[in-house]
Amino acid sequence: MRQPATVLAFVLAVALTPAAQAPPNPPTAKKAPKSTTLHGVTLVDDYHWLKDKGAAEVTAYLEAENAYTEGGLKHTAALQETLYKEMLGRIKESDQQVPYRYGGYWYYSRTEQGKAYPIFCRRKGTLDAPEEAYLDQNALAQGKKFHALGGLDVSPDGSKVIYLEDLTAFREYTLYVKDISTGKILESIPKVWNGNAWANDNRTFFYVTANAAKRGDTVWRHVVGTPREQDVKVFTEGDVLFDVSVGRALSGEYIAIGVGSFTSSEWRVIPTSRPTEPPRMIAARRPGIEYSVEHGGGFFYMVTNEGARNFKIARAADRPGALEWTDWSPHRDDVFVEGLDVFQTFAVVTQRREGLRRLRVVDLAGGQSHDIAFPETAYGVFPSSNRNFTTDTFRFSYSSLVTPSSVFDYTPATRERTLKKKREIPSGFDPTKYEVRRAMAPARDGVAVPVSILMRKGAPLDGSSPLLLYAYGSYGITMEPTFDSEVLSLVDRGMTYAIAHIRGGQEMGRQWYDDGKMMKKKNTFNDFVDVAEYLVKAGYTKADRLVANGGSAGGLLMGAIANMRPDLFKAIVADVPFVDVINTMLDTSLPLTAQEWEQWGSPENAEQFAYMRSYSPYDNVERKAYPWLLVTTSLNDSQVMYFEPAKWVAKLRAMKTDSHPLYLKTNMAGGHGGSSGRYDRLREEAFRYAFVLDAVGLGK
Repeated sequence: MRQPATVLAFVLAVALTPAAQAPPNPPTAKKAPKSTTLHGVTLVDDYHWLKDKGAAEVTAYLEAENAYTEGGLKHTAALQETLYKEMLGRIKESDQQVPYRYGGYWYYSRTEQGKAYPIFCRRKGTLDAPEEAYLDQNALAQGKKFHALGGLDVSPDGSKVIYLEDLTAFREYTLYVKDISTGKILESIPKVWNGNAWANDNRTFFYVTANAAKRGDTVWRHVVGTPREQDVKVFTEGDVLFDVSVGRALSGEYIAIGVGSFTSSEWRVIPTSRPTEPPRMIAARRPGIEYSVEHGGGFFYMVTNEGARNFKIARAADRPGALEWTDWSPHRDDVFVEGLDVFQTFAVVTQRREGLRRLRVVDLAGGQSHDIAFPETAYGVFPSSNRNFTTDTFRFSYSSLVTPSSVFDYTPATRERTLKKKREIPSGFDPTKYEVRRAMAPARDGVAVPVSILMRKGAPLDGSSPLLLYAYGSYGITMEPTFDSEVLSLVDRGMTYAIAHIRGGQEMGRQWYDDGKMMKKKNTFNDFVDVAEYLVKAGYTKADRLVANGGSAGGLLMGAIANMRPDLFKAIVADVPFVDVINTMLDTSLPLTAQEWEQWGSPENAEQFAYMRSYSPYDNVERKAYPWLLVTTSLNDSQVMYFEPAKWVAKLRAMKTDSHPLYLKTNMAGGHGGSSGRYDRLREEAFRYAFVLDAVGLGK
């Protein structure tokens, strides 16, 4: 291997050399490589020095990589602009959410053309009342490189609003309490975490703080107008595997404090009318038992996996003393219970059958139930802004790969649904131009993996169509086949778009998740490869036209398949990828690490260490050819630190034997989701898609 240049020489070479030159060599470290020995194995990390955020050589390296990426893709600049305008043309820039009722007001947010952030508004009593804009994020973000709201919560009487503001992209929040009528800021509490809840007196609220690793660990009670030093510590959690949350029950009767790991849960409640009471335990934590709690009509409802792999719902009367639970919705092997919304006269169970989400409505007085029917074979449906406990309607949003997001109000008593809003596509959208397919791809162990496919109607199945295959496959998160207007820029150019619903999600129930984590994590990667091979064999595409994409834990998937089957993909886009599994899971100072020992395993465990090491992308880079690669990250990402993808790219540059493009793009002011403004996010997506189209020969 050619001796790498010094950092300074590297930076100057990138800055002064035409983009057509060969990719830069990875720079040497000014510090020695870090060596770690575990279970008799020594791991050498040549690029450990990139963790030194803010160091001149680290900043220079990231900026040099950005310059190289910009130069390497300069020929796609016109395409990027075209894609951006197309994507922007599918967005109604001046738009408004469907208002929802809370207290004596109708609340909604709206956007205005040319403004990057929403404006939060309300009308008192009726929708004909004058509009009151109680928070304008555009004004808050003025002059800021990044601006995000981590929470927004209006007091029960509508007089005040709590909002959490992050100016760093590192999820470092300051809590503000604003008097809506005067616009005056009443409170400012720095260094808080997501989650807050009002008591009924409209002066007392609860909030959460986190430890140095950004694990929510403490709930506090604060009274508006009193010093923070007088805040009461209501609950604190010392176990590093558990996160703490707080919220207000829809019934309005309780503040709920949740404590949860990936395998166990515990909940406590405090009456909203008596906020100084000590928290009441709902059910003590037990290993392997997860549950969540809802309240309404004099009952607590528990969604739990106790004796029920796919979860069931139990109910207990809300009375003093120990709660006595009875099954309200028993466990079924063919139905996975995802959640529950309880209202005054009815409840809605969100469940999954045959890989698709269903909504089951239950009359609380008589017990009768029915499903809300949906017309398409593949779709996504989500409970929406249901803030009114006494409502007689249930709001949900529905979409599919060819149906723009539509908001409905459903009346259980009459089984009628009313369309309140369907997303408008200003530049036009004709669903008849497209075809949606749902296939079951055979995995190597005999399991059938669902695949959702969007293609141009009449597209040939002769392998000639380029295809973008997306997946996530972790944490039990399901990837719903919903409408994505940006993807149309690919499909309209002749690409097919597919979502692989691989193990690690919960598309096919709880077992689907369990079979894609810990010591079964490789099922996730194998499923993706097997889906890709199925799509090639079925004629949807060929390997030299196939592009893979995933982000965060889905970026781990991208890194794994790049090592496993580089021959199967023309290009890979890995967004904020979690690729340095061993080093990250050893460092408990990093956010997420300790809790995720129950997701990936702990390197301190010899068996788990060996298994993680066998697939960790950073540890398995080899001297061989790799596909085209675009790797994105953000300097202030607190969930997957920037240095993971940066180190991976540096190692790939030193090891790979091909001349294919390898680009690292670092957002120097963004977070885990990239930029905070909607226009900047669109430009980032246009950049990704330009790379994808260029890779498959459609970049003109």
